[in-house]
Amino acid sequence: MHKACKNIIFLLLLVQTALFSDSVAEKYPVYSYVFSEFDVDESYIDNEDFEKFVQKNEKKIIHFYERSMQRGEMLSPLIKGYLMDQGLSDLFIYLSMVESGLSTDIVSSKKAVGLWQFMPATAQHYKLEVCNSFDERCDPISATNAAIAYLNKLHAEFGRWYLAAIAYNCGEGRLHRAIREAGSDALDILTDERDRYLPKETRNYIRKILLTAMIGEGKFIDYSVRSEENNEKLVRVEISGGTDLEKLAKTLKMKPIALISMNKQFKRGIVPDDKSLYTLMIPEAKMIRFYLKYELKETQRQFKPNLISHIVQMGDTLESIAKTYHSSVEEIKAANNLEDDFLELGAILLVPVSRKTFEATLRTLQEGKRI
Repeated sequence: MHKACKNIIFLLLLVQTALFSDSVAEKYPVYSYVFSEFDVDESYIDNEDFEKFVQKNEKKIIHFYERSMQRGEMLSPLIKGYLMDQGLSDLFIYLSMVESGLSTDIVSSKKAVGLWQFMPATAQHYKLEVCNSFDERCDPISATNAAIAYLNKLHAEFGRWYLAAIAYNCGEGRLHRAIREAGSDALDILTDERDRYLPKETRNYIRKILLTAMIGEGKFIDYSVRSEENNEKLVRVEISGGTDLEKLAKTLKMKPIALISMNKQFKRGIVPDDKSLYTLMIPEAKMIRFYLKYELKETQRQFKPNLISHIVQMGDTLESIAKTYHSSVEEIKAANNLEDDFLELGAILLVPVSRKTFEATLRTLQEGKRI
């Protein structure tokens, strides 16, 4: 009897294995869409190493996806919108998810911070401000714009989106070396578990992104799941430097912890007074109350008196342009009659600047340099 039970269990395991071995594509029919967005060949769905990864990690990653979406439910549509506006697939939200679990202020053991896990040096390169009272890596929009610029750079360098994602994890130099050693940039070759051209962490990193995207997009097209989701969205507003978020939350009839948790770039819940204007995330439902009850300081409503022309380049955003010239998004939009944040490549923008910035720019141009 004991031997018979063993035989039955063994047969059940064989049947389960046989069913699983040809069911990844059937279980996740959305894989073809996910793969196409990352430039992955559809045949990778039958890759033995990928199938083993799915079999071993599927339940854990489903749980990880659900926890991440609970944490970033309101933020996710906003981030996806920014990705698409800048020409990237909104599926790169899953790269951010794998990096941070959609936590805006998570800190890694290597001191990487935020949704996109920027190290201090990379943050500085992409003009994200990091200081004692303000960490722009925790600002979801500023960090997303920086990540978009970085991913675009990686895509231009390697030519495939899955390669850009891999380089995001292990670095450009390490990926170049792996491609050179493998004699190929094909995903199945680079992630082969026998040749190990890439570090184990990176091999599993790209698999985790693909599997998380397959899980997430599968749920996205399931109307029964979507109908239960909270559809509340976040919007950006401008506030004065020095604003106390706890007091603002009371004005908006919000719990202070809720407003502060949406804006973890402001440490201790106080907006620094280093600059006149900062951007803040609030629920869309609170937007009307915000504009009725909150007023910017009068000195901050005065636009700067001088104008500089700027030609829009790849990766430019209103935030990055404003930061470059010490201006503000509000002033740039007003000077150019812009109704939204969309920028056309090659367009000429008029940027309001202070006299000091205007004169410094003029001197720089006279010296034959570029600001």
